Amino acid sequence: MRPKLTDVATRAGVSPTTVSRVINNHGYISEKTRQKVMQAMDELNYQPNSLARSLHGKSTHLIGVIFPSITNPFYAELVQHVEERLFNAGYKVILCNSAQDKEKERDYLKMLLANQVDGIIAGAHNLGIEEYNNVGLPIVSFDRHLSDTVPTVSCDNYQGTMLATKALYQAGARHIYFLGNPQKSGNPTDKRLQGYCDAIDELSLSRHTHTVSFTESASLKLYSIRELLTNCHPDGIVCTDDLTALLVLQVAKELQLKVPENLKITGFDGTELIQTYHPELATVIQPLSDIASVLVNVLLSRITNPNGQLAQMEYTLPVTFKNADSI
Repeated sequence: MRPKLTDVATRAGVSPTTVSRVINNHGYISEKTRQKVMQAMDELNYQPNSLARSLHGKSTHLIGVIFPSITNPFYAELVQHVEERLFNAGYKVILCNSAQDKEKERDYLKMLLANQVDGIIAGAHNLGIEEYNNVGLPIVSFDRHLSDTVPTVSCDNYQGTMLATKALYQAGARHIYFLGNPQKSGNPTDKRLQGYCDAIDELSLSRHTHTVSFTESASLKLYSIRELLTNCHPDGIVCTDDLTALLVLQVAKELQLKVPENLKITGFDGTELIQTYHPELATVIQPLSDIASVLVNVLLSRITNPNGQLAQMEYTLPVTFKNADSI
């Protein structure tokens, strides 16, 4: 059976009230008594009830983290950085995989509120979830505008595709396509499309966009990419993420298109995994470690000073472009 507070009290030879005071750091307790209680807790592997502590106005030191899919190496690495920083700050993480499902994200949000988390880092891309406007908790968003009261942390999405588009041009590409979502939805990632468009206009080229959705299966993406390469004959493609860029490389090989002679390709994200296992891919590198640090620092600032005024509501971190064999 799970040990109870009374079991700890019996093992330590003190009253349950004394154990409660040690757990909640409330009232005077001698160091000798505190050590006895802590030793008893260790011996019994007793874990204080976070929800019960929250009902008494104590912090649970739990943070909810909502992201689309940790099978995506970008989100997996970002979550790892976030978890490490929160752990070092004395917080534990409840990880929620929204899977691009709005109702699932709503259910997870309710669950996090029921568990009395101290704050939430939201990184899923579902739109129109009004509950974020009245949860009454410190929230920080990654790459998505939740509301005017929730700070947003992003990389410089605009500059990223500007750099990628110009790199393709400098490598000789003139029929350059944007491969991603050409419909603006009000999120920071929309700036990737704008960066491409402005770069194309600056270079006096024609804009070309082809739609692939983040939520599509790999098989649907492959079909769409085959159509693009077969029917439109681009000589350069700006992809909005690295996984899509790798699919383009795969289809190009199937169609016997030589990269970079016939087709030049850039990605976006630049995770450690992609750079290690696919060094041939030219890509825009997001500063994942720095993004995680800002997400955590802003959230903890809001937790410790909930009524304080934030210096800014949007945090945009610089990107770098990695040149490689795909261009």
